[in-house]
Amino acid sequence: MRVFKSLVLLFLLPVVRGSMVQLKNGGYEDIVIAIKPELPEDHNIIRNIQDMVKEASTYLFNATKQRFFFKAVKIIIPRHWCTNAECLSVKTESYDKVVEFCDQSTHNEKATNMQNKMCNYKSTWEVIMNSPDFSNTSPINSTSPPFETSFSLLQTKDRVVCLVLDVSLSMTVYDRIQHLYQAAEIFLLQIIEKGSWVGIVTFNSTAQIICHLRQIVSEDVRQNLTKYLPTTPEGATNICEGVRKGFEVIKQKYSDLDGSEIVLLTDGEDRGMNSCLTEVKNSGSTIHTIALGSSAAPELEQFSNMTGGLKFYATDKLDSNALIDAFCGISSRSGNICEQSIQLESTARSVAVKQWMNGTVIVDFTVGKDTFFVVTWDRSTSPPDILLRDPKGKEYRTSNFTVSNLNLRTVRLRIAGTAEVGNWLYMIQNNHTESQVISMIVTSRPASLTDPPVIVKAHVNKDTNNFPNPMVIYAEVSQGFLPVLCATVMATVEQDTGSAVELKLLDDGSGADIMKNDGIYSKYFTSFKGNGRYNLKVHIQGRNQTVRLGCRQSRALYVPGYIENGEIKMNAPRPEPSDEEIQTKLGSFNRVASGGSFVVKNVPSGGFTDVFPPCKITDLEAQFEEEKIHLSWTAPGNDLDEGQADRYIIKMSESLLDLRNTFEDATSVNTSSLVPKPAGTKESFQFKRENVTIENGIIIYFAIRAVDNASLTSEVSNVVQAALFVPPKESLPDSHPTDVINDGVNVSIIVIGAVIPVLIAVSITICTLYKKNRKGGFELRL
Repeated sequence: MRVFKSLVLLFLLPVVRGSMVQLKNGGYEDIVIAIKPELPEDHNIIRNIQDMVKEASTYLFNATKQRFFFKAVKIIIPRHWCTNAECLSVKTESYDKVVEFCDQSTHNEKATNMQNKMCNYKSTWEVIMNSPDFSNTSPINSTSPPFETSFSLLQTKDRVVCLVLDVSLSMTVYDRIQHLYQAAEIFLLQIIEKGSWVGIVTFNSTAQIICHLRQIVSEDVRQNLTKYLPTTPEGATNICEGVRKGFEVIKQKYSDLDGSEIVLLTDGEDRGMNSCLTEVKNSGSTIHTIALGSSAAPELEQFSNMTGGLKFYATDKLDSNALIDAFCGISSRSGNICEQSIQLESTARSVAVKQWMNGTVIVDFTVGKDTFFVVTWDRSTSPPDILLRDPKGKEYRTSNFTVSNLNLRTVRLRIAGTAEVGNWLYMIQNNHTESQVISMIVTSRPASLTDPPVIVKAHVNKDTNNFPNPMVIYAEVSQGFLPVLCATVMATVEQDTGSAVELKLLDDGSGADIMKNDGIYSKYFTSFKGNGRYNLKVHIQGRNQTVRLGCRQSRALYVPGYIENGEIKMNAPRPEPSDEEIQTKLGSFNRVASGGSFVVKNVPSGGFTDVFPPCKITDLEAQFEEEKIHLSWTAPGNDLDEGQADRYIIKMSESLLDLRNTFEDATSVNTSSLVPKPAGTKESFQFKRENVTIENGIIIYFAIRAVDNASLTSEVSNVVQAALFVPPKESLPDSHPTDVINDGVNVSIIVIGAVIPVLIAVSITICTLYKKNRKGGFELRL
């Protein structure tokens, strides 16, 4: 048990976004397993991991009919553990990133599990057969894996980062060099972790080392580093020269580049980027890229894709903090969250003359150390009037904020010790002679080692999208390894042209969201303004009613009854867990996170007609209520999960497969009185099945499709079934043995769609899907 509690298991199968795992001759290589950094040193953990993986490799080999096994696994051990000769440095690996499978003959398509829900009732083996891995392999003529799994021990070192910054002449446009200074200064003073090594390189047509690696051991070092940030642009753009010079800075102290990081920012194009692609790929360094403005080199993201780095895009819009958010998002990936800076707020808006920008920032009990309030503006040479009030009423004025000598449009306030928990109110007045954009950025670090902070990870389902495919936006909100529920999650997507689009992400199991209450909030994005890069940012707010799971709920299937010799036997009611076991009050909090960038191609110029149908309904439920059938589901939209559908088509059948395979030929339900509600609303519909006697034990299957006002139709929903069981009546104690209650009142309803009837309970399946890629799962037969 200790092994499982001690691991952050990064099981990176090749379909996973950003994965570096490779499949060679049936053997998976470069699988990464990371041990939690806060664990005390115990090398038994390593041995147990190795034994576990070796055994799993054999199971995988047999389950896939002699096709796949684990060939090479890397284990990342905490930095504070003692090193030894066999331990290597990490390169681009990080903490971020069975007994047989059922087939067509053994799969239970009637089971209401995630396998059937997400894979259209196909067996696990059918899904595997359709994967790229399967198509490129054949069975290995062996009864066991041809190779024993090999293991490599990796260890994190001090963080080493080199800023490689574009200072070409185009950086004068839109005052980009000033915005770069603001963002990079925040990175150096607030984001980069203590103990890290930092160097600075600038480049235009050539590259220059501005500052050699320095270790951040004090605030003075941080302040001195900001003096090397560029302020004067000139010349052309040579990205490869900048990257090579960044490598040189790191190699002046270290023998290789393994585990190092490059933060590469550019706003220009460079046709010579291909000259260093191989060098970058083989370097062992991770390159994070920031594309600034609409003309940044389209090949830029290749550097990140090859090295496992992050990708960001910042527009030139003044009311966007995208560049600052990008630098705030480049925190350590050592796995030790207690070292990392957390963004609590990032907002910007245009403020008219003598008008106020007001807001509230919540400092929750999980953060509060090393807390900074930063105010920026874009026109005046003097700061606006600032009033900041903490939860106890203490006030901070403009005079309490520090102005940088070189960065005249930024002021900063660092809160001594641990910031007070509660609401921090800020009021900022524009005292300039004309309107200007004012922004507030707040960062903090975890308050203690015992209470893990609430963290947010935002991303999209693909890095590059071809229209008319929709994008899916995800934001995972968690505390420790537990999901945070009931938060308000707003996503902002912006491109260089047009206004930003705001979307509310949901964790209700409908639309783009796969599983309800797993802490992963989701939404489709279809508001494409044109081709090019898009930037994603999420704001998360929790109020006092926000809760997190106190423990993982059992997902074991509850069977309400069974049939024995034709007689219905009822099980005891399923015990309901108490609220104390399931949920713990988390309180109020604020978080902001950058989701990086993505690229959209093939968007028609001049706009496009309606091409998005309503999304598939995935949470349809059915039950008998007296003599009626009651259906319920979450309403889809006009365009996937946005807007309002035009009408519904409901079908029913006594055969699940007939309903799934020949939906249009099934019996229709009269829905003329059913008017769709807005997306996300709970729908409810009751009807009586005409001309059919509903008998005890009858099972009826249902499915639904939604149609929009352009006659575009959704996929067939999940197929559900309703069964009516009338259990035998017990004799009254004072009655004749043959006297029974037979008034039809004591009726037990089995709802299929939430649970399955005992007729199929012999074959129970457990399905787990990785939410990010939505490309399948596995099924364990017990």
